[in-house]
Amino acid sequence: MNVIDVNGLVKRFGDKTVVDHVSMQVAEGEISGFLGPNGSGKTTTIRVMCGLLTPDEGEGRVLGHDIRTEGLQIKREVGYMTQKFSFYEDLSIEENLTFVARLYDLDPVTAVVRDTLEDLGLSSRRKQLAGTLSGGWKQRLALAACIMHKPKLLLLDEPTAGVDPKARREFWDEIHLRATSGLTVLVSTHYMDEAERCHRIHYISYGKLLASGTVPDVIRDAALTTFILEDGKITEAARLLKGMDGVDQVAPFGLTLHVVGQDKAALTAAVTQVAGQTGVRFREGSTSLEDVFIQFMGNATDNMA
Repeated sequence: MNVIDVNGLVKRFGDKTVVDHVSMQVAEGEISGFLGPNGSGKTTTIRVMCGLLTPDEGEGRVLGHDIRTEGLQIKREVGYMTQKFSFYEDLSIEENLTFVARLYDLDPVTAVVRDTLEDLGLSSRRKQLAGTLSGGWKQRLALAACIMHKPKLLLLDEPTAGVDPKARREFWDEIHLRATSGLTVLVSTHYMDEAERCHRIHYISYGKLLASGTVPDVIRDAALTTFILEDGKITEAARLLKGMDGVDQVAPFGLTLHVVGQDKAALTAAVTQVAGQTGVRFREGSTSLEDVFIQFMGNATDNMA
């Protein structure tokens, strides 16, 4: 069963098409990653899906509800965590959650808030003002507010931006734990390690959905070749390779150089030539998800230009 099933979504602001015929399906219990550069349309697409914006074209259902006519029903069954911390900083954790519980008409409020505090490990900090929390604890408060009404779908818009690696890992452990009980999650992120923790990923660039599938599927379908260069005159090799036929990306990684391209024959010829001039050694390596996304970004046209 698909919790999200949308087809041909279009959203315009003035003469700018921000979401350009996006179709996407997310199955029940799936953690689905939504990736793309800043300004690619991720947030707008999420807002259309949860009933906050009406599409100009396209149709779809979220949790069985029509996104055009049943936005209110969708909102009551979805937990939406925005990019920006959106709670009252001069209220305590407990007071913020009490406010949210009343918005959802949860009853009894005191018991619901107490259980949510315990569930997310916030009980010991319940009296702390939200404005004094670190990024990781703010994130935990935001997640608590999103799940306290027992939603069937979580829409998370770059939820781990600005938090440390430990807090990010704990957040993802929590998300996977929830998914095992049937909760469906669509999460936008810029972090490749987070994308690789998703069951499936969807890549959007400047309004257009360019790829969907598992991480291995997306890497395979990109059909890129990656060479790793080391030793010799690496800096000189990087300078020579940029702009050569077949070379799409040149990126230093520590003491090595990663060179990526779609045309394997041309890329191999370029790398072989430069290796002969600079004395570097090279070998074929594995293409990473980051390589694929950089390639997508380089091939896309900015819809706001």
